[in-house]
Amino acid sequence: MTVEKPTQADLDAIALQLGRTPRDVHAISSRCPCGKPAVVATPPRLSDGTPFPTFYYATCPKLTGAISTLETTGMMAEMESRLSTDPDLAARYQAAHESYLAARNELGMDVPEVEGITAGGMPTRVKCLHSLVAHALSAGPGVNPFGDEALAALPQWWAGEPCE
Repeated sequence: MTVEKPTQADLDAIALQLGRTPRDVHAISSRCPCGKPAVVATPPRLSDGTPFPTFYYATCPKLTGAISTLETTGMMAEMESRLSTDPDLAARYQAAHESYLAARNELGMDVPEVEGITAGGMPTRVKCLHSLVAHALSAGPGVNPFGDEALAALPQWWAGEPCE
């Protein structure tokens, strides 16, 4: 992951995207083609002490809306069913889980409550495309096979009206 510290303009944009003040943004891990933040990296323990396993968090409302629509298609159930029949895919998904943990662990924070826990159901289930797409956008192609598949199935969410 390329660590890009958020600027005040980024934090202001994220506040507009989320409709609330963003909490503990460590980095912008992916941007929309329009230049606005699309995914942020969040530490595994928030400043108020709350454990937070979702390291990669999608903020762009156009992106999250497109992912929500994709989740209604049955894609997650189809992906999960393939895990039990395709050992190569299962191994790549396990590697994605390990990549996610390694990136989060680079922050050097010991958070026993989330140790070994990632997001999106990794490494044995598929339960949240938002998390998997956020990981794929942040880590780059070839790291998260289901994140890559979901990302490829999305429309160009940034096209048309500008992102917020």
